[in-house]
Amino acid sequence: MPVDYEINAHKYWNNFYKIHENGFFKDRHWLFTEFPELAPSRNQNHLKDWFLENKRSEVPECRNNEDGPSLIMEEQHKCSSKSLEHKTETPPVEENVTQKISDLEICADEFPGSSATYRILEVGCGVGNTVFPILQTNNDPGLFVYCCDFSSTAIELVQTNPEYDPSRCFAFVHDLCDEEKSYPVPKGSLDIIILIFVLSAIVPDKMQKAINRLSRLLKPGGMMLLRDYGRYDMAQLRFKKGQCLSGNFYVRGDGTRVYFFTQEELDTLFTTAGLEKVQNLVDRRLQVNRGKQLTMYRVWIQCKYCKPLLSSTS
Repeated sequence: MPVDYEINAHKYWNNFYKIHENGFFKDRHWLFTEFPELAPSRNQNHLKDWFLENKRSEVPECRNNEDGPSLIMEEQHKCSSKSLEHKTETPPVEENVTQKISDLEICADEFPGSSATYRILEVGCGVGNTVFPILQTNNDPGLFVYCCDFSSTAIELVQTNPEYDPSRCFAFVHDLCDEEKSYPVPKGSLDIIILIFVLSAIVPDKMQKAINRLSRLLKPGGMMLLRDYGRYDMAQLRFKKGQCLSGNFYVRGDGTRVYFFTQEELDTLFTTAGLEKVQNLVDRRLQVNRGKQLTMYRVWIQCKYCKPLLSSTS
């Protein structure tokens, strides 16, 4: 049975998005609070207004729909965020971005977003709940955002969204675990890679190679940002007997899978890929469903790992 979940993983995720379309997850308006690297520093006034407008939504959304839409978040939030500043030069935005990808090696001067000065890739973008807030908030002319997902249905929903702008964004189908298929950008070309509740969805044995491949895409000084499920999160404790595929790796009722991390496991994944720790913390939050009078403890892990700058002797 575990083999079936692996072989047909794309079918389970396609079915999930066909059922829920863009109505399951909410836009992640907490992004710029936890990850200020996603917004240019010169737009602070704009961001302040944007935060006020969306202050009721500045809560991380998680995959488990059993939480219900009526939940009130009472934060026990002990996160601290440190950002690395980036240059915001403003060359012309690339136009007429082709929507076809070759599996061949990408030329350094011929790829979507090649004229951009700040490039962000989100892996496991779903229907764009991270990508579109970034595009709406970060108006840096030098910005270009890439986003990919295992599900072709999800990518179709992104590309047909009215907010999708091919001159600033490139959405494509990609299997994070496929070692044969390349990304549509050359090595050492990305400033930021985002992994939000996505690494936990793949088989643990394939995680290291996936992170290794992503690490090669980062520029020196580039950063990988992650937020995912922590060990003994409420969602883990609520799984029933028979749903555990292997240690801390479970299958949901819809066939999709989820792993629950420790800080040490994530640190090993990133440092083995040659990245240096900037942040690795546990975020514990108390969720209260006042209608059902349920109290639920959530555990997430948030990480920032940086690719070392080239030494002067290299």
